[in-house]
Amino acid sequence: MRAYLDLLRQVLDHGERRTDRTGTGTLSLFGMQARFDLREGFPLVTTKKVIFESVKKELLWFLRGETNIQTLGCGIWDAWARPDGELGPIYGHQWRKWGEDLAAERPGFDQIARVVEQIRRDPSSRRLLVSAWNAPEIEKMALAPCHALFQFYVAGEGASRRLDLQLYQRSADLAVGVPFNIASYALLLMMVARATGLTPGFFVHTFGDAHIYLNHVDGVRVQLEREPLPLPTVLIKKDVDLSAPGAMTLTPDDIELVGYRHHAFIKFPIAV
Repeated sequence: MRAYLDLLRQVLDHGERRTDRTGTGTLSLFGMQARFDLREGFPLVTTKKVIFESVKKELLWFLRGETNIQTLGCGIWDAWARPDGELGPIYGHQWRKWGEDLAAERPGFDQIARVVEQIRRDPSSRRLLVSAWNAPEIEKMALAPCHALFQFYVAGEGASRRLDLQLYQRSADLAVGVPFNIASYALLLMMVARATGLTPGFFVHTFGDAHIYLNHVDGVRVQLEREPLPLPTVLIKKDVDLSAPGAMTLTPDDIELVGYRHHAFIKFPIAV
C-alpha cells in the first residue's frame, strides 16, 4: 500500500491550502493516480484499521440499487440521510436505475448488468463504463457522487486474460474516504471478474481534487510513521450474479477477508 502512502506524502508536502464546501479547509493537489495489482494481494490499508465489514455492506447495497440507510446495515451514510432514511438517487440508483421515472412509468437503465454483458460479448470495447454523475439529478442527491465514473478493460489472451478497472474520483478525502474507496472498487473488480470468468488485475485510481482536511493532518502524520504490513486476501465464496438487482444473492458472509494485520485505528473527524 505504499502507493496510497505516497499520495498522503505528496499532498502533505506539496498541497495547496484551500477552502472547501464544509468550511474545514484542506491541503489539495489535482490530477493524481495510484495503481494496485490485485494479484499481489487485496489493497486494504494496513497503516490503520479499515472496517471492511462496512465496505462489503455498502458495495452490496449499491449493487442492489438501494438508497435508504434502513437497508444498509452500518452507519456510514447516517450524517447525510433525511429523517426517513432516504438519500435520493445516489450511486445504487444510478448504477442500476439510471433515468427511472416512476410517474411516467419509465423503467431505469441497469448500467451494471449492461457492462457485465458487454465484457462477455465484446471484451475489447472501449465503452465498458458506468457513471454515477447524472447531472440533472445531482440536486436530488444527499451528496454529489465523489467516485463518479469507472471503466473496465480486458487485457491479455486466452486463459491469461485479466480484468482491470479504472475509477475517476472527482473529490477524494485521502485520510477517511480513499482507503474505503480503494477497498470497495477492488472488491467490485473481483466481483465483476468472477461474474465474467476473468482474473482480477489492476485497480487504477485516478483523482481530481485529492485532499487532506486540515483537521486530519496530525493523524496522517501518525499514519506515515507506521510501516505497512503484508496485504491480506479476499475470498468470494459463491458465484456472483450481477444480471439484475434482485439476482444479487451475495451477502457479507459470502466475502471473507483473510490475514488482515493492521496498525491501530485512527479516528478522523468527518467533514459533512
